[in-house]
Amino acid sequence: MNNAPTAGDALPQTLAPDEFAPDTLAPETLPRHVAVIMDGNGRWATQRGLSRSDGHRAGTEAARAIVTECRTLGIPHLTMYTFSKENWGRPGAEVKFLFELLVDFLREELPNLIKRDIRLSVFGQLADLPMAARKALEHAISRTAACSAMRLNLALNYSARDEILMACRALAAEGFAPEAITEEAFAARLWTAGQPDPDLVIRTSGELRISNFLLYQSAYSEFHFTDTLWPDFTPQHFRAALRDYAGRQRRFGKTEATPA
Repeated sequence: MNNAPTAGDALPQTLAPDEFAPDTLAPETLPRHVAVIMDGNGRWATQRGLSRSDGHRAGTEAARAIVTECRTLGIPHLTMYTFSKENWGRPGAEVKFLFELLVDFLREELPNLIKRDIRLSVFGQLADLPMAARKALEHAISRTAACSAMRLNLALNYSARDEILMACRALAAEGFAPEAITEEAFAARLWTAGQPDPDLVIRTSGELRISNFLLYQSAYSEFHFTDTLWPDFTPQHFRAALRDYAGRQRRFGKTEATPA
């Protein structure tokens, strides 16, 4: 599994041990949907004199750990930015390796997904993916279709702008009059249809941008940015992000009335 577009250098973030304490996470403070921009595999490898492929392998292990942590905590929706539409601009050998890594990940993790009652979904255009990756995804999606405890969404060949255009075209093709288009009708034609908007978006590696990811759905998301490179991002860092989220007051553009 890959990280989203990368740039710049960053050093791993360190946290005090007490910030890792699991008993500080009250269930009622947890988000329903966490989205993650997994950034920094290449820089992690460069800092260690390794190949980018080594960085992507390490990033895959980080992804496994976060999926497990979400299931353990009872967070019902997790979306991971796995391969953006812009990532096709990377060297062909790297792209080929990424999809081979994805196929391996799906083969190895499918029994665990089923055992843990995790349903796999994909946001993005599957038709453009290599045949082996497409077949592996279709198989995993089919095998986990009845799972219901958690939804794992992989954003693959994904572009939020394309997703918005797709929804607009679908509404037009269905003959919607402009005045009949509602937020609900529009959202029902996005890849995320039927799932809540992300409450929390996490981006690793120190970059402070959203990189064409869930633009419509993240209108009122809370954002957590960390300097930690994705392969170094552990369940403890994830819990720290959840603690940060729990301490925020979400207003959704509103304020409470104050006495005159």
